[in-house]
Amino acid sequence: MTESLRDSGEYENPYQGDQQYATAPVNPEWPPPPAYAPAPAPKKRKRGPVALLAAVAIVAAAIGGGTAYGIQELTGNDTVASSSTSTNVVPSSQKGTVSGVAKAVSPSIVEISADSNAGSSTGSGVIITSDGEIITNNHVVSGASQIKVRTNDGKSYTAKVVGTDSKKDLALIKLENASGLKTATLGDSAGVGVGDQVVAIGSPEGLTGTVTSGIISALDRDVTVSTDESQGQEQGQGQQGGEWPFEFGGREFNGDTGSDTTTYKALQTDASLNPGNSGGALIDMNGNIIGINSAMYSAAGASSSAAAGSVGLGFAIPINTVKADLATLRAGSTD
Repeated sequence: MTESLRDSGEYENPYQGDQQYATAPVNPEWPPPPAYAPAPAPKKRKRGPVALLAAVAIVAAAIGGGTAYGIQELTGNDTVASSSTSTNVVPSSQKGTVSGVAKAVSPSIVEISADSNAGSSTGSGVIITSDGEIITNNHVVSGASQIKVRTNDGKSYTAKVVGTDSKKDLALIKLENASGLKTATLGDSAGVGVGDQVVAIGSPEGLTGTVTSGIISALDRDVTVSTDESQGQEQGQGQQGGEWPFEFGGREFNGDTGSDTTTYKALQTDASLNPGNSGGALIDMNGNIIGINSAMYSAAGASSSAAAGSVGLGFAIPINTVKADLATLRAGSTD
C-alpha cells in the first residue's frame, strides 16, 4: 500500500533520486487508491451568532435613547422618525452649518394660530408624521375652538386637538386632509451637553420659518408654567409683549403664572426665542429635534414686542419627554 500511494502521484516521493524506489513496479491487482478529495470547508456555525449579535448591536445603536419608543412607533401605522443625535439629517456638504440645518428642517416646522372665546394665541409646531401629526405646547392650543396651521411652503390647514398634557405643557394636533408632509427626526436629548450648538426654528410674531442659533446654556432647569387655559389664550394679545409667563428659581417672569402651574425639567439655550416660538423646534447640528421651545425671558416692564425681545434666556422641553408622552397624547389625553 505504501508503494501504491507513492506511485499514485498523490504524495511527494522523498526518494526521488533513488532509482531502486523510483522504478519499483506497481502490482496491477491492487486497487487504485481513492481519488483525492479536498478537505471540506470549515463549518460556519459560529458565524451565524456573531453576525446576529452584530446586527442587534447596530439596531440598538441606531435607535439610541428611547429604544422601546423607536420600535413601537416605527412598526405602527403612523411612522415617527426617531434617532440618536448622531444621525445626520443635514447633507454632508452642509454638515455642522446653521444654513444646512435650516434647509433640512424648516419644511417640518409650522405656524399655529388658535382661537377661543378667551382670545387667541400664536405659536409653532413640529410635524412628526407625513399625514399631519404635529407636536406643540399645550399653552398654544389650550381651550381652542379653532386651529389654523400654515406650513413652511405657505399652505394652510385646519387642525384638531388629538391630546394634551398640561403637566408637561405638550399637545398633539392633527391636520385635516394632509399628506406627503416633510417630517422631522426626533433625536435623543439625553446626549445633549452644555455648550453644544443648536438652532431654533419657529414663527415669532407670525414670521413663519424664522431661524436663530446659539448653544445649550444649561441642563435640567426647573421651569414652572401655567396650566390655565385663559393664560394660554392671552398669548399674542399684547400682555407683557405676548410672552408666556413662567417661573424659575422662585421668581415669576413675563407676567403672573396664576395658581394652577406645572414644573418640568428644561434645556436652557441662548438661541433667540420670541413670542410665537412656543411649540417650535430646538435642533442639534445634525438636524435632529432635541427639544420643543416653551418659554422665554423678557426684560421686566417691557411695553412692546420690540422691547420684549429675547435676551438669551430660553427654555425647551427635552425631546425624550415628548417621545415618552406621545402614546398618551395619541390616546386622546386631555388632562
